[in-house]
Amino acid sequence: MPDAIFAHPRLAAVYDAFDGDRDDLAAYLAVADELGARTVLDVGCGAGSLAVLLARHGRTVVGVDPAEASLDVARAKDHAGQVRWLHGDATTLPALDADLATMTGNVAQVFLTDADWTRMLRGVHAALRPGGHLVFETRRPERRAWEEWAAETGPETRDVPGVGRVERRSQVTVIDLPLVSVRLTYRFLADGAMLSSDSTLRFRDRDEIESSLVASGYRVRDVRQAPDRPGREFVFVAQRAG
Repeated sequence: MPDAIFAHPRLAAVYDAFDGDRDDLAAYLAVADELGARTVLDVGCGAGSLAVLLARHGRTVVGVDPAEASLDVARAKDHAGQVRWLHGDATTLPALDADLATMTGNVAQVFLTDADWTRMLRGVHAALRPGGHLVFETRRPERRAWEEWAAETGPETRDVPGVGRVERRSQVTVIDLPLVSVRLTYRFLADGAMLSSDSTLRFRDRDEIESSLVASGYRVRDVRQAPDRPGREFVFVAQRAG
């Protein structure tokens, strides 16, 4: 089941406001250009920021996500009508013959078990054309991002159009490596409502990810740094081998 931040309609509606200006998406647009990708699958598309960006630049785009509330937000965006939105996950995809599949926003870390991770990789493999690519990012475990999260104790407040001011607090609740759990608590100042979302992320190291890609039918073509977050994340460029 998707986390409440994506699945609860009231939280999904404020997700973009706290997600920043998404400078990271320009790198994925550049990768699509680099690989000559015309048809792109956005796995875990969430509120659709990358999908609509790709559509605006002339790509044929399919966005898939298990959270219907996030898809509702995505469908309301400009250019959303140019995207095919699917409610589901990588294991429920039809044959797409996609040139490129992407996972942004560290979606790769929500697959907690080896079995779930493998099912996702194989589902994407089936949706790609032969020679198509999977590109995704994931945080580097050695950077110990959870220590920075634990040090952030103050609230963030955003003024969300149509909603009003919303306050968010974050708390690291469990560290049991390779798993880290975080609770986000939102207070809607207009009516005082409070809602929480609990998330657990898995931190995989480079060797583990490379081995899993090869075992699932990919060739690892490159492992890069995220240009807007140097040294903090791996960006994997993998190609469907068969």
